[in-house]
Amino acid sequence: MAEKVAKVGIKKEDGYLYFVDKKGNVGRAKMVRGGRKKGKQKQQVVAKVGVKKAKGYLYFIDKKGDISRAKMVRGR
Repeated sequence: MAEKVAKVGIKKEDGYLYFVDKKGNVGRAKMVRGGRKKGKQKQQVVAKVGVKKAKGYLYFIDKKGDISRAKMVRGR
């Protein structure tokens, strides 16, 4: 199960990939579709949160637009 780390309340737009960057902020990048240039996409910081990441957890933006984390399953 996932646990909520920070309440941000981001409204997601279609065509963007939302993620938690290395500094713990919420970022977004334009999704690549067929026929477009591939490679590194320009990233924008949507919200400065500064979440401290712990080892062994996967951080993501949940359906409500908040930052959540789930324990990573490793091994067998």
